[in-house]
Amino acid sequence: MISLLFIGDIVGRPGREIVLSQVPALRRQHGLDFVIANAENAAAGAGITGSIARTLLSGGVDVITLGDHVWDQKGFETEIVDLERVCRPANLPAACPGRIQVVVEKDGFRLAVFTVLGRQFMGMKAECPFLTADALIHDCRQQGRADGFFVECHAEATSEKQALGWHLDGRAVAVIGTHTHVATADFAVLPKGTAFGCDAGMTGSHASVLGREIAPAVARFLDGMPRRLEVAEKDVRLSGVIVAYDPSTGRATRCERIQLRAEG
Repeated sequence: MISLLFIGDIVGRPGREIVLSQVPALRRQHGLDFVIANAENAAAGAGITGSIARTLLSGGVDVITLGDHVWDQKGFETEIVDLERVCRPANLPAACPGRIQVVVEKDGFRLAVFTVLGRQFMGMKAECPFLTADALIHDCRQQGRADGFFVECHAEATSEKQALGWHLDGRAVAVIGTHTHVATADFAVLPKGTAFGCDAGMTGSHASVLGREIAPAVARFLDGMPRRLEVAEKDVRLSGVIVAYDPSTGRATRCERIQLRAEG
């Protein structure tokens, strides 16, 4: 049996700290083979740096995925090239730097991890997430490079995430959504054996508006004026999903949301 943890959007220093403090214990407690984390907001709430990526990877995260804030930090477009266990969204233009997938292995099982961006209500230029996922899975199988696929759908619309889950049911170990920072209540194993959930939630301050300080976020909705939205620091939680997968049957057997509060 293969067991993996996917950690939802890490926001700022509070999110990074709870990941680094909790992942080692979670690995032991759940016998985790793989830990995957979306860290596109890990640097002050917007983007990621090479230094932060290396810290998370050395602290127990196996693969870092990214989303529409991938290029928010200056210079990351050059840093990402040297980060072998970090992948940018696979359906960005081919000219973009960085890996479109990462393959990790445990006890002979090779898991390919990749992210596709949704196109509904999203601003980035991206190819069709459905066709991109089809092509990556097909090519990996044809070339014998992976035994299973973890697909992150970084998208705004739950309809688009659900559609991708059904589209890949039976072909992926899991299809898990991110981007909205708000966990959904639909985690399940689909009929053909793929673990699915629309959004894994946010790892960071939950006394916040999507990880940012409440007062300026509310004020922006009231008057529309620009304000600096600092990363919030209270009620820090790690949010994610644990998936169990049986390679002998090619089916997931567990898809369960988890949430942990920081101590103190």
